[in-house]
Amino acid sequence: MKSEWFKDWFNTEEYLNVYQHRNESDAEEHVKLILQNIRLSSGAKILDMACGAGRHSIIFARKNFDVTAVDLSESLLAIAKKNADDENLKINFVHSDIRNFKSYDKFNLVLNLFTSFGYFESDEENFSVLRKAYDILIDDGFFVLDFFNSYFLQQNLVESSEENLGKVKIHQFRKIKENRVTKKIVITKNGNLSHFEESVRMFTKDELVNAIQNIGFDIYKTFGDFLGNEYEQFTSPRLIMICKK
Repeated sequence: MKSEWFKDWFNTEEYLNVYQHRNESDAEEHVKLILQNIRLSSGAKILDMACGAGRHSIIFARKNFDVTAVDLSESLLAIAKKNADDENLKINFVHSDIRNFKSYDKFNLVLNLFTSFGYFESDEENFSVLRKAYDILIDDGFFVLDFFNSYFLQQNLVESSEENLGKVKIHQFRKIKENRVTKKIVITKNGNLSHFEESVRMFTKDELVNAIQNIGFDIYKTFGDFLGNEYEQFTSPRLIMICKK
């Protein structure tokens, strides 16, 4: 397994094909839940860590927040910029690895959504992302971490799946090994095969709570999905934590 698989995979056209079901109505739900639970004044500064194609950033910008959006993938940032430009939205897009991102601004809200966490090999590196969020928040600022629920995933892992998108066929093979969930993605297009991988550390709720609290955050609210349902250890698909500095 390539240790930094995300550098290649997130820069491909195929990535958007695999995750095309993550649409704008999903993102609207996410933003709605966040804003129902966090009071932000108009113009508040928001950082979207690992913004991808900018779904959440664009919705926050429409609501007159001051949005900075960071991602490592130049191709996803290009899509995000185009979509923002099409709506004349002002978003500060930054091409950077989260680990290296620096800002002179402090933010009212930092977001890490759609399992944009746990990619790195060591826990120290993964937890450095949480530390980064803490350091660039104002006092009393909020951090939202949206991660899969490891217990639910273990019980509901779909080991293989196949999808046909016109002339493109996508095979995905998933397994859990040594506290990581890995996915092999095989894409057939015009008779050519492309192979990609994902590997994400499977943190339990207790591991994340301990890391977050050790950094200095208070856990403000916890949800099991973006509809605002309570977190249940074995039945919630997500682990969404709103943390306060």
